[in-house]
Amino acid sequence: MNRPFEEDLDKLRTRLIRMGSLVEEQVEFALRALNEGNVELARIVAERDDKVDKLDLKIDKQCQRIFALNQPVASDLRLLLAALKINNELERIGDVAAELAQIVISKPHVVELGQDIGLDRIATAAYKMIKSSLDAFINNDPELARHILPTDSTVDSLYVQLHEDLVRHMQAEPSSVPAGANLLICLYDIERMADHATNIAENVIFLVHSKLVRHRMINDDGIDLTDPLAARAARDADSE
Repeated sequence: MNRPFEEDLDKLRTRLIRMGSLVEEQVEFALRALNEGNVELARIVAERDDKVDKLDLKIDKQCQRIFALNQPVASDLRLLLAALKINNELERIGDVAAELAQIVISKPHVVELGQDIGLDRIATAAYKMIKSSLDAFINNDPELARHILPTDSTVDSLYVQLHEDLVRHMQAEPSSVPAGANLLICLYDIERMADHATNIAENVIFLVHSKLVRHRMINDDGIDLTDPLAARAARDADSE
């Protein structure tokens, strides 16, 4: 590998890690603002969204430049493909964090209702998924990435439960409908963030193992149940 190419890849990875750190903090601040009604934190998230967008463009342009000037193969090609996808997922997570922040700023009555239905449960679960998926990327840890995948179903279950609780609450108290409608958006946004975290984890597995795991069934132990040998080993372990 020629030195300029190696330096470009190192710079790309460094920028992507910086993007991940920025977005993780955006999510942390947005969810804290939503759970606590902290408008100042929400304003910080809203103001920094432009910084996320600019870094997203820099990473995209850098990937395009590397593709144009080199002919990457094998692990280098996987890094570029994964970087493009992970960067896209991070930018979308950043957008969702900014949307949550705007709701806190413009619809403060949403916060109290969120506290009443236990919104912090799904917020905590989604944040842990995002943090773990970024840790998996930074540390090239496909095992951590595999164990993230089944937790998406936990967030989905919380989403369904809280959605139903919120609808019942609005039916019982019609005056809560305006706040409830905005809180439904928040619930959907948080569930989307967990989906993006899942996609990042899948790309970490692709980056390290050159293996696509999208649309596969991953159990709580991180085992791919669509792999016949892995599925049989899982069944044998359960029967012991």
